[in-house]
Amino acid sequence: MGDPAGIGPEVILKACAVLADEQAPARLLVVGDFDAMRAAAKKLGDVPAPYRWRKGEPLFAPRRGLAVFETSNLSAAARRPGRPTVEGAEAAYQYIVAAARMVLRQEACGLVTAPISKHWLNRAGHQFAGHSELLAELCRVKLWRMMFAGEQLRLALVTVHMALAKVPAALTREGVFRTIVLLADHLRLRLGIAKPRLIVLGLNPHAGENGLFGDEEARVIAPAIERARRAGLDARGPVVPDTAFARPGGRFEFDGAVAMYHDQGLLPLKTLEFDRAVNVTLGLPFVRTSPDHGTAFDIAGRNQANPTSMKAAIEYAWRAAAALGPQRRRAAGA
Repeated sequence: MGDPAGIGPEVILKACAVLADEQAPARLLVVGDFDAMRAAAKKLGDVPAPYRWRKGEPLFAPRRGLAVFETSNLSAAARRPGRPTVEGAEAAYQYIVAAARMVLRQEACGLVTAPISKHWLNRAGHQFAGHSELLAELCRVKLWRMMFAGEQLRLALVTVHMALAKVPAALTREGVFRTIVLLADHLRLRLGIAKPRLIVLGLNPHAGENGLFGDEEARVIAPAIERARRAGLDARGPVVPDTAFARPGGRFEFDGAVAMYHDQGLLPLKTLEFDRAVNVTLGLPFVRTSPDHGTAFDIAGRNQANPTSMKAAIEYAWRAAAALGPQRRRAAGA
C-alpha cells in the first residue's frame, strides 16, 4: 500500500476499479492498512469498498471490492493523508516485508509497490535508499538493477542512487556487462522478445570523443559490450548519449537501452512516458514493479492523484509473471 499518508491508497483503488471494468485477469490482494483503504474508498465514492482478508479465508475470495491483508493497526494520526509520520513509515516497511515474503512463498506471483518516502523510511530506522535496495536485502540478492518501462522506451541503469561525482569510479566492466545481461534476459523471458536489440550509452559527452573527454568508454564500457556480444547478445555502443534517443521515423531502433547513471536514463524516459512509466527491479526471484512517481503528500486525500502509472505497473507485473507460466516460474525460481 505504500506510505499510508501518501497517494498509495487512492491510486490503488482508482487503478483497480479501471482494471475491474476492463475485466483484467489479475487477482489482487492489498497488503496495507484496512481503515486507510476504506477511508480512501469513501472519499473517492465511485469505487467498490474494500474488505478485510483474514487468515483461513481463501487468499483470493470471490467477493466484490479489493481484499486487504492488514499487518498492523495504525493510529488515526498515522492514516491522515498528507501528514507523514514515523509510525506510518514503519508500517509501510512492514507492508513491503510481508508482501515480499508472500511472493517468495509463491502465495502470489508478483509484487507491485505503491510509493514510500525514503526520508521517512530512514527516520523510522530503516537505512535504505528505496524499495529496490530493501527488496534485494530481503531476497539476499547482490546483483540487481533498476529498469524503467513505458509504451515507447525501456531502459536499465548501471548505477542508481548515488552522487553524480561518484559515478565514474563506480562503473566497472563487470557491472556494465551484468546490466546488459539482466536487461536482455528480462526482455526475452518476460516480454517475449526473442533476440532483444540493445544500445549501451557512453558516460561522457560525445561518448568520450576518442578519449578527449574521458576514457570510461574505451576502458570500461566498450569491453563490456564486446563481452556481451561474444555471449550472443545484440548490443551496440558506446552510443553518444545526446543522440541515443533520436527516433528516425518516430520509432526507436532498439528494444532496450542501458544508461550509466540515474538522470541519463530518467530524463528521456520521463519526458516520453511521464504518466505511463513503470519501475521494474531486475534480478529479484520474482516480478516487482511500481509506479514511477512518489508519495505526493501535497495532494494526498484530495482525489487529484493520477492512477495511470499504478495501473500500468499492475498490468506490467501481471504480464511479466504470466509470461513464464507456473511450471517455468518454479523452474526459474520465480
